[in-house]
Amino acid sequence: MAAITMKKIVKRYGDGFPAVNEVSLDVRDGEFMILVGPSGCGKSTLLRMIVGLEDITSGEMLIGGKVVNKVAPRQRNLSMVFQNYALYPHLTVFENIAFPLRLAKTPDDEVQRRVKETAELLELTEHLDRKPANLSGGQRQRVAMGRAIVRQADAFLFDEPLSNLDAKLRGQMRTEISRLQRRLGVTTVYVTHDQTEAMTLGDRVAVLRKGVLQQVGSPRELYEEPVNLFVAGFIGSPSMNFLPASVDGASLDTPLGRFELRDDRKAAALGGREVVLVGVRPEHFEDASLISEEKKAKGATVHARVDVTEWLGNEQYAYVPYEAPADLSAQLRDLSRELDGDQLRTQAIVALDAASTIKPGGESELWIDTAKVHLFDPATGENLTRDEEHVARLTRLTDESRDAHRKAQRGD
Repeated sequence: MAAITMKKIVKRYGDGFPAVNEVSLDVRDGEFMILVGPSGCGKSTLLRMIVGLEDITSGEMLIGGKVVNKVAPRQRNLSMVFQNYALYPHLTVFENIAFPLRLAKTPDDEVQRRVKETAELLELTEHLDRKPANLSGGQRQRVAMGRAIVRQADAFLFDEPLSNLDAKLRGQMRTEISRLQRRLGVTTVYVTHDQTEAMTLGDRVAVLRKGVLQQVGSPRELYEEPVNLFVAGFIGSPSMNFLPASVDGASLDTPLGRFELRDDRKAAALGGREVVLVGVRPEHFEDASLISEEKKAKGATVHARVDVTEWLGNEQYAYVPYEAPADLSAQLRDLSRELDGDQLRTQAIVALDAASTIKPGGESELWIDTAKVHLFDPATGENLTRDEEHVARLTRLTDESRDAHRKAQRGD
């Protein structure tokens, strides 16, 4: 195993465009690091620079403490799993897994032992004599993973390995990859554009935007304490709602209604500002008719016209269109496009209890948990209410959980 350290890594193509722009990132020994972001953000390019398939324009790449900028890919002792499996169709599952060992001229008895151990780990033992064409998508992906595992590499690199699978199989494979990484304890860098994969798989997540690293932290930190508008909008499904608001003391006038911030720290962040963007996650709304008066007093109640509802059995969503100033509407549309969304209108998405009887077409009373809202600077996108003490607590919890798991793996 080995730590991977990136120091101001730049990848600039012939036209001068920086696909990756001064990214500095430490992937700890044994850590599961996720690189996430929308299409074209530079995440796959960065992964290819780690493995040596892309030249580094400037900066230093260290693996196990050694600079590898000029080291050939085959000498870096890294295993990569691609999106398209990259299996040899004329070889059996056994020989596909054994291929890197054959290249290294490993003794045959050692090949037999390591391939069979890997097959047992991935539950492929009964398929060893089959050809890839006769396997399901999930089985092919496990064979590709087996080929990576059998090498006993210093690190695993995954480039969107689940994007060719259907939704149900993707969920199953997420669980298997997570379980496998924790069992093997191998340093892993995993690229995806799917924020659900990012939230469920990694120890830490690095969010990229146009080649620039935005934030690195645990999934919970990114969700609860995003550093800016982009991270807040990208992490979470449905994504965070952004409501333009004019400031009046500690009160905010939003398209959904006026409410007051009772948190002194958040109210202080409004000082000297005329306009902010209020970030509210869908689950921080509730049907006001279903909550107690005691709880209602701890937040704010607004009236809004619900346009569409979606009842899903265990939950439901309500869509609330609203009008916003032209400049902020354009900014939110641009953000939606950058996040690979296709928002046709400014609207809030509200998560409601399945028992709610709110109907589309009429005005409804909604409750907002104002203690959970975020305030963003419309010009810079900076989160004005990020709680650094809470961030430090989340970081400590993540580190303690990771250390405890590693001790359990070693049998300490």
